[in-house]
Amino acid sequence: MTHSRTVVRGGLVITASDETHADVLIEDGRVVATAATGSSVAEGWTAERSIDATGKYVIPGGVDGHTHMDMPFGGTFSSDDFETGTRAAAWGGTTTIVDFAIQQKGHSLREGLDRWHAKADAQCAIDYGFHMILADVNQGTLKEMDLLVEEGISSFKMFMAYPGVFYSDDGQILRAMQRTAANGGLTMMHAENGIAIDVLVEQALAEGRTDPRYHGEVRKALLEAEATHRAIQLARVAGSPLYVVHVSAEEAVAELAGARDKGLPVFGETCPQYLFLTVDKLAEPDFGGAKYVCSTPLRPREHQAALWRGLRTNDLQVVSTDHCPFCFVGQKELGRGDFSKIPNGMPGVEHRMDLLHQAVLEGHISRRRWIELACATPARMFGLYPKKGTLQPGSDADLVVYDPGAEQTLSAETHHMNVDYSAYEGKRITGQVETVLSRGETVVDRRTYTGRAGHGQYTPRGLCQLLD
Repeated sequence: MTHSRTVVRGGLVITASDETHADVLIEDGRVVATAATGSSVAEGWTAERSIDATGKYVIPGGVDGHTHMDMPFGGTFSSDDFETGTRAAAWGGTTTIVDFAIQQKGHSLREGLDRWHAKADAQCAIDYGFHMILADVNQGTLKEMDLLVEEGISSFKMFMAYPGVFYSDDGQILRAMQRTAANGGLTMMHAENGIAIDVLVEQALAEGRTDPRYHGEVRKALLEAEATHRAIQLARVAGSPLYVVHVSAEEAVAELAGARDKGLPVFGETCPQYLFLTVDKLAEPDFGGAKYVCSTPLRPREHQAALWRGLRTNDLQVVSTDHCPFCFVGQKELGRGDFSKIPNGMPGVEHRMDLLHQAVLEGHISRRRWIELACATPARMFGLYPKKGTLQPGSDADLVVYDPGAEQTLSAETHHMNVDYSAYEGKRITGQVETVLSRGETVVDRRTYTGRAGHGQYTPRGLCQLLD
């Protein structure tokens, strides 16, 4: 790479710990220094390129720790692949994703990981890492977990949901947790009681309740809370840390809060769809509710207050997207007449940073907490900090110039995700990404895309940095 220097001047630099009017010096893809705007140090910097951030925020690139690009589900694939999905992420100010490589039952972890490397290699506009989904816990895969941790795949996801697909029983979960307790890995859990949910699904369909809205009714908040409780107890028995993905229900937040009050290494994420959308969406006419089918499901509005409170009190530490889009036409429609066949997932990777900025304006969280939830803590959680998630000397120059006053309307007409609807169609928000650097290279330049497939590098991860 040729030697290059860039200075970003005049912005309000916001990290999880500080807000300061400062210039940022970037050299060969890394942050070299920050210095107060107008100071003799900053004034003395020379560079080939200067970016004017006056009146704007300068923030670290977002870290989305939960995406599913090119993921097989229910006889189809998520509609964003690694090229389109990472481009959309960049448009939204996210510069690192951690996606999920999937082990197939009867196959090794290595085969699954190799398949995901092949999907992503030379396709990504931004940097990426992988978690590993365990679909088949046995003596062979338990041994493989140790090797993967050494290679930088330091987190393993299991499912208490989806019997017959990804489901692991309590014995398998305990064995895998014992392994992460020993090798330093992090257990991630989809916490819903899938065995009980399947009974309710079967009963609903037998009674002719087939519309999308019944998806929300059968996946009960109590069954999310029960599974969250069970996952916490299994993690305690194993001595393993636990990260619960896509928390949507007040009762599940309460389980996490109780565990954390005991000082347990238990963490939780939620997603923008649970913070901004409600179960009413599942009842939209003409099968429109199918657009909002995801698991865990959207909940009644009263759950949102508990989620925001959890984000403020640090009972929830991360906002990820669980980006797993399926087009309405031809994909979501697979479930017409049977809600259980609607592919589960929603688009969102492009809007997380903006929606959380809107949450700052609406008084739910502070500016620094915005950066903490979207950048710094996911980087720490998944062993990427301070390379990612902050702007300090030595960090990758993953940097966003953010216009806090720009107004935009979210719409399928204007988003860059490869999906034919927006979950937030017509929603007006204030704040917009203007310029995005990934390792010092411009990916979005004043609202023009300049990135390319293949710039993004695979990034091995260390262990979770939030454990004592």
